[in-house]
Amino acid sequence: MSGFRIEHDSMGELKVPADALYGAQTQRAIDNFPISGRPLPRAFIRALGLIKAAAAEANLLLGHLKKGQAAAIRKAALAVAEGEHDKQFPIDVFQTGSGTSSNMNANEVIAHLASRGGAKVHPNDHVNYGQSSNDVIPTAIHVGATLSATEDLLPALKHLKKVIDKRARELRNVPKTGRTHLMDAMPVTFGQELSGWSAQIGSAAERIEDSLKRMRRLPQGGTAVGTGINADPDFAPALSKALKQLTGVKFEPAENYFEGMAGQDAAVELSGALKTLAVALMKIANDLRWMNSGPLAGLGEIELPALQPGSSIMPGKVNPVIPEATAMVAAQVIGYDAAITVAGQSGNFQLNVMLPLIAYDLLESIRLLANVSRLLADKAIAGFKVNTARVNEALALNPILVTALNPVIGYEQGAAIAKRAYKEKRPILDVALEATGLPKAELAKLLDPLALTRGGIRGE
Repeated sequence: MSGFRIEHDSMGELKVPADALYGAQTQRAIDNFPISGRPLPRAFIRALGLIKAAAAEANLLLGHLKKGQAAAIRKAALAVAEGEHDKQFPIDVFQTGSGTSSNMNANEVIAHLASRGGAKVHPNDHVNYGQSSNDVIPTAIHVGATLSATEDLLPALKHLKKVIDKRARELRNVPKTGRTHLMDAMPVTFGQELSGWSAQIGSAAERIEDSLKRMRRLPQGGTAVGTGINADPDFAPALSKALKQLTGVKFEPAENYFEGMAGQDAAVELSGALKTLAVALMKIANDLRWMNSGPLAGLGEIELPALQPGSSIMPGKVNPVIPEATAMVAAQVIGYDAAITVAGQSGNFQLNVMLPLIAYDLLESIRLLANVSRLLADKAIAGFKVNTARVNEALALNPILVTALNPVIGYEQGAAIAKRAYKEKRPILDVALEATGLPKAELAKLLDPLALTRGGIRGE
């Protein structure tokens, strides 16, 4: 017993590690859920700490806590929010569906820390005053995801878009073979191709920002079932105001607590926006992989920065590791979205009972996407080099360039020229010169790849 102490809760006594800041309810959850070994993310623990600090301020303002109690709770809660006691939050993500275990984990740790200063603080009666796990945990999902998206993901996307835009400007006059169905098509410039990537990232950021409007509406105040039992009617607006002061984000009470506790529609919506971003990143990553393929037997249009040896057996091999990592993150986020979709359906009457899973998967999606977006920008897109000779060679041999001659010679003759050029593996200009009798200067102008990237009808 030297390494333990005895704690008790409503179910009786329990041994707890002597140096633990948590109590009996946390220990029961540790014992009950040895499932994945994965605790809830740092962003979620931060959100719990901020909520408890804001609750203490609100309850002091409303006269439900003494000044000393509120100050001690606030100090302890902010220490939790800052990550000073993360090891004291070991409960598995796969736990009770309401997240009650994690709420009580926070209540016990904060009460223990607050009591060290001499204040008489109880986990339920003081730290959890006016609250229920049933509104705290959904609120922590909203707060954690909003802060993570605002502070980490959206700035990362802004950086990624900025890097893409810079490269697009640099390569705006460098034509290449366009491709549809992975087959040669009319020319585009590298700048145009990258502009599509930039627009995808910009649209993804807009979707995320729009979904955060709903995430800033907090169900805190609904307590047990959404009716607000045992909570001061002024508690929710006071807590939201305190959270705004702590975070700089304009949180507000939800218009309907039943929606925010029984459903997780806002989280599902945000997850959908994250999935859409993942799809965009997968597309960009795969474009880079194709363009970099070879370098001799593939497209070989670009050369990505060489970051590490690509094989343990093939000397000199270098692989597109950052696009590959990006694609794996995208696949994981799409999987997380599927899990969140199923979890979002699990609102049984007045409470969703897959809240910890939603919290974990949503926050992990945000974290992974933010991290890989910066890597994709800095270690792949910013530094790739265009293989100009290879690109120009492919352009000259591209039979699809004959499309530009359609208004002059007609589709049928153009098709015949394209087939002959492809069969003989000759530049389209040479074959067209023989087949049409048009002056070489006129054909060169009509078939200029850079001019063709600007659209419109020429030669009339």
